[in-house]
Amino acid sequence: MKTRNYSRKRDAILEKIRSTTIHPTADWVFQELRPDYPDLSLATVYRNLSLFKEGGEIISVATVDGQERFDGCTKPHGHFICKRCGAVIDVEVTTDQQDVASSLEQAQRCQVDRVDFTAHGVCAICLKAN
Repeated sequence: MKTRNYSRKRDAILEKIRSTTIHPTADWVFQELRPDYPDLSLATVYRNLSLFKEGGEIISVATVDGQERFDGCTKPHGHFICKRCGAVIDVEVTTDQQDVASSLEQAQRCQVDRVDFTAHGVCAICLKAN
């Protein structure tokens, strides 16, 4: 991987993603950092999020309501996405994802880079609101 020059804004973007569990959008990161970095542009946020994804420092969870959602936790885990409110919630996956990858590689004679688990439905908060 190409070495990056140090950037306070880049570090702030990565720290903001890693410091939250809400699986933010680029716009959320931009709005959160704008008070401390008034010259920050949304394009800079998008460019750096792309770099972080390529470098494996963050993951893209899904596109919810037209906006890509990010996760600073890159250890294997799953996600639940609420179809009503758009919440993205971390979930522990009891199935060994490496076993799934190995089985798929043997069955399909392919190379699996990553196994994702994403469930969709209605979250507890939205169910209570009914």
